[in-house]
Amino acid sequence: MPGVIAAPSVMRISEFLSPEAVIAELASSSKQGALAELCTPLAKVQPGLNTERLVDVLVQREKLGSTGIGDGVAIPHGKMSELSRLIASFGVSHAGIDFDAIDGKPTHLFFALLAPENSAGIHLKALARISRLFKNPQFRQSILAAAGPAEIYELITTEDSRI
Repeated sequence: MPGVIAAPSVMRISEFLSPEAVIAELASSSKQGALAELCTPLAKVQPGLNTERLVDVLVQREKLGSTGIGDGVAIPHGKMSELSRLIASFGVSHAGIDFDAIDGKPTHLFFALLAPENSAGIHLKALARISRLFKNPQFRQSILAAAGPAEIYELITTEDSRI
């Protein structure tokens, strides 16, 4: 189909998450604040985007239903016509944030994903990969115990190469 971006056979998280987009400790204690913090590095890694527009896309998606998938994990996501590729950020809240997760528990690990408007296959493949990665309880614990953003990024990319 013309204009549709095809999904690669094996997608790696390192293709859309950069080390600069990892936040070792989110300062916010609210859902809206966490989304804004997650969007700040995205606006830096993708020139031409502004944080407010990114936040708006994620907030609009959250209105359809929480992206808090349980077990302390949320994957806020959305699509934007301004994007030509997937971009992502990752943040940790040790205190936990009420993200209206399906299990009703606080959320500690946040993986924000934004995709081009015409990228259903890539978008869904990325969401599935992130979800599969964070199903492992030991992996989630290792992220929470990590010393900083560089170690978190290394843990994510190493674990991603195993699945």
